[in-house]
Amino acid sequence: MLKLTYTESSFDLECVTLSLEEWVAQRVILALRVGQSLCIEPTTASFLLPVDLPGVEVLRAEVKRDDREIIALCACDAEYMEVTLRGSWLSDSSKDSVGVFVTTMSDRAEFFLHKLWQEAQEISASVMSE
Repeated sequence: MLKLTYTESSFDLECVTLSLEEWVAQRVILALRVGQSLCIEPTTASFLLPVDLPGVEVLRAEVKRDDREIIALCACDAEYMEVTLRGSWLSDSSKDSVGVFVTTMSDRAEFFLHKLWQEAQEISASVMSE
């Protein structure tokens, strides 16, 4: 499962070994126990990846091979492509921009997408430190 965490100032993507159903069930139980409201709704989430990142062509091939249409790629400009994922949004309310987006696809696709995102973060960090 891929988990995308959106805060007011950042975004993080991680692979989680639990199934989507197990993770959501644990999150619902936590919300019940602490008395927190929880909104869960189907939606999409998007983020950018550099088009010249090594491995992007492999990702494109993986997207074409998967017929479930969970992931879509779209060129933004000469430097970036948008990765759009279908899944579920969990937050305190349906209008909240802070929350967690979860989705599931093949283990291979999840691992590879996570690896590409990490590499993009490393490139971004090195550019900012220069």
